[in-house]
Amino acid sequence: MDARPNKCHMRHPKPATPNAQSINPQRDDNRDDLHSPLISTPITAAAAWTDTPIISSAAKRPKLPALFISHGAPTLAIEQSATTSALARIGQNLPKPRAIVIMSAHWQSAKLEISSNPEPKTWHDFSGFTPELYELQYPAAGHPALAETLAQQLSARGIVCRVNPLRVSDHGVWAPLLHLYPQADIPIVQVSLPQYYDSIACYQLGAQLARLRDEQILIIGSGNITHNLQALRWQADSIDQTAKDFKVWLLQQLKTDIPSALDWQQYPDYKDIHPSDEHLLPLFFALGAGQRVSVVHQSMAHHSLGMDIYRFD
Repeated sequence: MDARPNKCHMRHPKPATPNAQSINPQRDDNRDDLHSPLISTPITAAAAWTDTPIISSAAKRPKLPALFISHGAPTLAIEQSATTSALARIGQNLPKPRAIVIMSAHWQSAKLEISSNPEPKTWHDFSGFTPELYELQYPAAGHPALAETLAQQLSARGIVCRVNPLRVSDHGVWAPLLHLYPQADIPIVQVSLPQYYDSIACYQLGAQLARLRDEQILIIGSGNITHNLQALRWQADSIDQTAKDFKVWLLQQLKTDIPSALDWQQYPDYKDIHPSDEHLLPLFFALGAGQRVSVVHQSMAHHSLGMDIYRFD
């Protein structure tokens, strides 16, 4: 790339919250939309498929994992790198999903929202980059019926949410999906990141939706394992050791001690890695949907951006 971005308006509306105390991922938070489930039956997508045959052959196939994808800078969309190659391999090796449910760091909201836009436009939610980026389109359809189904079932469990028929696809959605599923032929339902959600709330939301993996729906959290824009060095080959040490530590917690991973702000100087937490929280959404972690890809980009991709089964 011969054109370097001179700025990137990625907002940080919420500072990281104080360290959690005595975290137990099985407990319910005492907030108004995270009450104990009122209904014990799992959330299912079956009601969304009334216009097509109910999944019969898919039920015999292995269930899909949940993924956490570090989407890096918007330039990921036009890069050819180890990260984009890893994304392409995932798309080629997994059974083709019936739909994708994705949480992006770039959709924060006052309350939980679920996109029901049937044809979400490709939103170039950044500035100062090469013109090539602004010409890219990712015309994947939405799935209003699935969005409505999920909203109804979550609401029945006391989780305050609503559908949003106007939401467009931000680059946290389309930049990695351009490599994962370049044909844009899988419908997408995006779930927002409420501004007051923490790691436990995201974990609990992912756990509520975990059953969707049995129904050939791919659950994705899209953010970054490390994300300090002030430490970026564009196109640098150097590695921010502080960021690398953090992601090594967090991966170890994910493998051995989920409560410790959820209490990620116990890490010394965590604000040097995540000055705000919106890019890490989608990791816990994916974690809630499948607790066993495996590494798909690990790398660093632009000095301080961790580009790891994790799979949760």
